[in-house]
Amino acid sequence: MGIREEIDAIVKSGDVVLFMKGTPQFPQCGFSGQVVQILDHVGIPFKGVNVLENDMVRQGIKEYANWPTIPQLYVKGEFVGGCDIVREMFQSGELIPLMEEKGIALRDRSIA
Repeated sequence: MGIREEIDAIVKSGDVVLFMKGTPQFPQCGFSGQVVQILDHVGIPFKGVNVLENDMVRQGIKEYANWPTIPQLYVKGEFVGGCDIVREMFQSGELIPLMEEKGIALRDRSIA
């Protein structure tokens, strides 16, 4: 399996997948940390993929989405965007409706 197929399998391995530097528990860059904070705040369950663990994934994901930066958020296999786009969608109120439209159940934030 080539790197593109491997990335495609990862993208499709969860409803919400975030390619990031570090882990959701320990982001290794500010932009990845911002996206994690937004997803956690909204209550969106997601799978984090640490691109620092694999250089081929780190480079391959940029080509996969034709997007030069990390983090990258995917919902139901579709590329949503990076930190700026996720932040803008959150601030404008578009993020929750997108998740609802895609059938993503939000966690009850009062329990967290």
